[in-house]
Amino acid sequence: MTDFILPDIGEGVVECELLEWLVSEGDTVEEDQPVAEVMTDKATVQIPAIHSGVITRLYYKPGDIAKVHAPLFELKPANDDSGASQQQKPDAPQVPEKAPEKVSEMQPADNAGSAVETFILPDIGEGIVECEIVKWHIDAGEFVAEDEVVVEVMTDKAVVEIPAKHAGTLMKRYHEVGQIAKVHEPLFDLSVEQEGAGGSSGATTASNETTVQASPPAPGKTVPTGFQEGGFEPPKVIEGKVPASPAVRRLAKENNLALQDITPTGKKGRVLKQDVLNALKQGQQNSAQTTSQAESTATAEQASRTVPLTPVQKAMAKQMVRSVSTIPHFTVSDELVMDPLIALKGSLKAQFADADIKLTFMPFFIKALSLCLTEFPQFNARLSEDGNAMTYFDDHNIGFAVDSSAGLLVPNIKQVQNLSVLEIAEAMQRIVTDAKQGKVSSSDLKGGTISISNVGVLGGTTATPIINYPELAIVALGKIQQLPRFDDQQQVISQSVMQVSWSADHRVIDGATMVRFNNVWLDYLSNPLKMLSKLR
Repeated sequence: MTDFILPDIGEGVVECELLEWLVSEGDTVEEDQPVAEVMTDKATVQIPAIHSGVITRLYYKPGDIAKVHAPLFELKPANDDSGASQQQKPDAPQVPEKAPEKVSEMQPADNAGSAVETFILPDIGEGIVECEIVKWHIDAGEFVAEDEVVVEVMTDKAVVEIPAKHAGTLMKRYHEVGQIAKVHEPLFDLSVEQEGAGGSSGATTASNETTVQASPPAPGKTVPTGFQEGGFEPPKVIEGKVPASPAVRRLAKENNLALQDITPTGKKGRVLKQDVLNALKQGQQNSAQTTSQAESTATAEQASRTVPLTPVQKAMAKQMVRSVSTIPHFTVSDELVMDPLIALKGSLKAQFADADIKLTFMPFFIKALSLCLTEFPQFNARLSEDGNAMTYFDDHNIGFAVDSSAGLLVPNIKQVQNLSVLEIAEAMQRIVTDAKQGKVSSSDLKGGTISISNVGVLGGTTATPIINYPELAIVALGKIQQLPRFDDQQQVISQSVMQVSWSADHRVIDGATMVRFNNVWLDYLSNPLKMLSKLR
């Protein structure tokens, strides 16, 4: 038997909601066959099987919250006989054999009826791939309570306390003080008492036999000081935010309880699950006393309503606030004469139709932008968190805003510098189709270097776009208008004109550089044949 460990499904995503199981226990699945649909704060994602085999266990029900790096389902591989032999050895629980490092203490104990959970070190900051063990608060063999601090680790930005997700007995420490621990690898083993733990004795809840193949960020990625939503919170309580795990927050939300109104019993003011249950019980006892007051104010409250934001809306709000509060924006606007591009698009329309691709203007904008990035590499870069260094990217991963069924998404097309206009159009068509269904791949949402927003498709003329942090620039495209203009002979003519508006990061891009960049870009678009001399 092999546990499928839920891998990284998006930058900063630490949990997701299980929407639907596409298979049932006992079903046979093929390699790469979708098994489940989950929803993150960015999109709906299908999770495929990595091997052919039989589904033996589903760990969650629809509506449950699944954690990244925790088991999602159990699979018996089609050609795996080892699982049967292992299940014939239920006499003694065992700590998983495979571990990235064997330099740890281990004190096995008789834990019949419990399951050994391997705690995987999660993402503790964007771009952080390892940390140093500073202090163990718990020794092997000692009992640890839920949310009790187990270990302190030090990144290149801060010292972080790592708490236990469950109560149990510490069985093994994979690293000692002073050693380096890797993100997405085991940190410690915990023997946890589980309700209805069914399955073979000694089974681990996070199997090391299925290693998460998490690709580390590219060298030079910057490290924000904040923590990703849903992950571990910093040692200091953030003012105005009540410390609580995502599961506790969800329980409170489902019962219309505000965390601020719940008396916490956890360390450092942390609200625990039992605190929410106690508040619910207390609320039921007081409901009879407050009924008359509620009836007297019901009429006034009916005049307004509160609707929670969707995960995508919350993610967008967080990203926009971070951008405008971090990046000093400035805007440069200009107009683009579209007539030559309109003529070129018309001449290529039939060729693209033969390839079953609907041709729009966007692939031309994207390709011209890529050519400009080659001449102005400072636009295809990222400023370090401390503002002291720039990271330049070789690949032009150009994003474009999509008004999807789930909300605003900004997927990107990878390595545009190596693609033709036809290939760009093909990639766009695939991504837009996925976005309309709310099923954009997580890989399409990560790694963007610069973005385009098309407000014109909805009738907008101009805009002041907000930069997609941590990128350095974004352009907004307006609608095409038929306007009077003077030609070279000072005669009034009708031209197809589009307004374009750039926003750039004034910390590293000055106004003159922005205007020069825009001039080159507009030159490619108003004289599209010039692009041919630059294409590879």
